[in-house]
Amino acid sequence: MRKKHLTKLSDDPYLAPYLGQIRQRADHIQALEHRLTGGEISLDEFSNAHEYYGLHFRDGQWIFREWAPNATAIYLVGDFSNWEQTDAFALHYGDGNGVWEIELPADALTHGDLYKLKVYWPGGGGERLPAYTRRVVQDPETHIFSAQVWRPQTPYAWKFPNPGKPVGAPLIYESHVGMAQEEPKVGTYLEYKEKILPRIVEAGYNTVQLMGIMEHPYYGSFGYHVSNFFAASSRFGTPEELKELVDACHGAGLAVIMDLVHSHAVKNEEEGLSRFDGTTYQYFHEGARGEHDAWDSRCFDYSKPEVLHFLLSNARYWLDEFNFDGYRFDGVTSMLYHHRGLGTAFTDYSCYFDGSVDLDAFAYLSLSNQLIHEVRPHAITIAEDVSGMPGLGAPGKEGGCGFDYRLSMGVPDCWFKLANDTPDEEWNMGWLYHELSSHRADEQVISYVESHDQAMVGGKTFIFELIDAAMYYSMGIDQHDLVVDRGIALHKMARLATLGAAAHGYLNFMGNEFGHPEWIDFPREGNNWSYHYARRQWSLRDNPELKFHALADFDRAMIRLAREHGILGSEPVQQRLINEGDKFMAFEHHGLTFCLNFHPEKSFTDYPVDVPPGKYRLVLNTDESRFGGFDLVEKEQVFQTLEFNDHGTARHQIHLYIPARTGLVLERV
Repeated sequence: MRKKHLTKLSDDPYLAPYLGQIRQRADHIQALEHRLTGGEISLDEFSNAHEYYGLHFRDGQWIFREWAPNATAIYLVGDFSNWEQTDAFALHYGDGNGVWEIELPADALTHGDLYKLKVYWPGGGGERLPAYTRRVVQDPETHIFSAQVWRPQTPYAWKFPNPGKPVGAPLIYESHVGMAQEEPKVGTYLEYKEKILPRIVEAGYNTVQLMGIMEHPYYGSFGYHVSNFFAASSRFGTPEELKELVDACHGAGLAVIMDLVHSHAVKNEEEGLSRFDGTTYQYFHEGARGEHDAWDSRCFDYSKPEVLHFLLSNARYWLDEFNFDGYRFDGVTSMLYHHRGLGTAFTDYSCYFDGSVDLDAFAYLSLSNQLIHEVRPHAITIAEDVSGMPGLGAPGKEGGCGFDYRLSMGVPDCWFKLANDTPDEEWNMGWLYHELSSHRADEQVISYVESHDQAMVGGKTFIFELIDAAMYYSMGIDQHDLVVDRGIALHKMARLATLGAAAHGYLNFMGNEFGHPEWIDFPREGNNWSYHYARRQWSLRDNPELKFHALADFDRAMIRLAREHGILGSEPVQQRLINEGDKFMAFEHHGLTFCLNFHPEKSFTDYPVDVPPGKYRLVLNTDESRFGGFDLVEKEQVFQTLEFNDHGTARHQIHLYIPARTGLVLERV
């Protein structure tokens, strides 16, 4: 949730020339809400389309409704009609607002029946899956998708309450159910519950982020090309099994958020929303504006009340039906700008106020955040935005979008630029510290070294960028390889620096905490439909003869330290020292002092660091042998500050021995 101490947008002097446009955004948000609700109902009451449209069993009968204003006729076809089009399953045109409906007796449909819609429009027709369907399955032989009647005799009974907002700050374990198992296959919700959830709990994270939950035809899209927005992906299991997974996370004290893709939709017509009623503009913009050429997908028209009815209801549905605790909003940059953020550097404030902002999309995001927090006050929402749009975290009444957090996407870009393009001796400590610690005063950010993004579409995991082929033959616990030693040291230091300097939250993609090698690639024709890169090799982490377990043990110790001391979400980080020549940085965060020697060769003896007066105890050392280091620093040392006079000013310092590529964390005692 938004912290009370965050400043208002109007407090930023650089925004002074644009306050008129910011006020216009606030007015647009208010006007759009009034347009949707008429000022007579709440946004909460408006966002219930999923309880009206789609297939429901009510008062002893089935009722089905669909919005298709250009349709001339619609039929239900399925197992119950031998897939024949019959008058008994013909929908009739309802209230004149493009709504079609049908009422059927209780015995007309059976749990598990497969079905579709046969939709006709002027000049044509085609099979479609209902827009609000809650269950879609794929035939394993024909690979054809169908909607499925889903009414189990025993609805899932929730066992645990939502844990509420993560204590202190979110420590997010980003994951993908399908690729969570080591076996070369698609993993399931229950396998994730049984095999992966205990690992997350043991590692100390307090929030699980699930990717790819909304149904998508192509597995390799990682869930980004959504076809059925109200259906949990059946390739991982049943809706009840997803609920069981969420429930188990809550029972373990973990919040659960999911990736919400409202930035675009798959182009598929039979499976998705594209040309649902024969028009290209029912849910999406007409013409080029409705096409996302870079993503090969369709772009929603956020100005249409019916589209907002669909999307806002979708944002509510996953909270109501599956008890999720919030969302990571995917592709926010693409939503916010007419140019989709493509080819734009966002080098100054004018880029946010040059007429390129889609005010309807901006207002939708604000209303969606308002709705989510009304329905679930403890929910957290995270914006995936690379543009740095001012106001993403500000309330709608200030002309903002109301997100709780923004992903700090510049941090992984920084680490990968250093790893790929910059010799170690040229790493810029000032630039690195700025990227790790800076953020707008009106927003909260989630920091991370790498997410799934960095290892997809031709990328590599951070440690594979550092070590590359040596990972295949030099990761034995007793082996020593200069490339491996460097990679392991920098892997730990990058995470320690990122978490230590993080202001509000931290994220890790599953497996990367132990240095998962290689990249992510889903089965496709180009790799002979292999699952080799669409899985997690937990055996590497569990093997005591390999160094991967040392990285995992370090990550666990680091996360535990952050939780015990509550450093995230606390007061700002204070810089203590930046020395470019020595490649050294030190900063203080909530009573802990982080000292990081990034120099590739030099170890320092009696290295002075300015700190508040007192005694300091060594509480974390990246160079411990249990973390894959060399034990060059004496454990559990206590340092006493020394006072000296600096031109009339009293200064206090501790003097450290700190080896090359080593990070130390000191606690003031």
